Amino acid sequence: MKTRKFLALAVLALGFAFTSNAQKSVMVGGAAMYPNKNIIENAVNSQDHTTLVAAVKAADLVETLKGNGPFTVFAPTNEAFDKLPKGTVETLLKPENKKQLQNILTYHVAAGKWNASDIAKAIKEGKGKATIKAVNGGTLTAWMKGKDLYITDENGNKAKVTIADVNQSNGVIHVVDAVLLPKK
Repeated sequence: MKTRKFLALAVLALGFAFTSNAQKSVMVGGAAMYPNKNIIENAVNSQDHTTLVAAVKAADLVETLKGNGPFTVFAPTNEAFDKLPKGTVETLLKPENKKQLQNILTYHVAAGKWNASDIAKAIKEGKGKATIKAVNGGTLTAWMKGKDLYITDENGNKAKVTIADVNQSNGVIHVVDAVLLPKK
């Protein structure tokens, strides 16, 4: 009887450990990002991404980013948006600028799931640089400085990945400290 109880407790403990591992979350903007939730379900909880969420809503991209994916999103923080020239965000959020906003936001998205290790491998294979095709058709260039991962846009602006590998049910988010802008 003791063996059965011990075995039952061991199975229960193993099941709990597996469930806990499967649900491992990453903290972003004061909120847990759960790998069993999609990009939108997680992003709306981050206090560091309220501007990005507002922009995604204004651009009518919510349903797209709730989709199956997989997607890789380089997610600029509120501080990243604050670095843009004064009035830029407000102008982009106007209905008449929706197409331009969609172009900028989809420039931060790549098809497929690119974890940091995948990007690092591509950088190594590319002898120091990796090209990532954005959903809008533009290109992003990934590179490393020491152990830090950077993304450069088509205009030469760089964004540092400050939090990598925030796994989602439909892809992965990498938090970045700058807004990437496609060529005009």
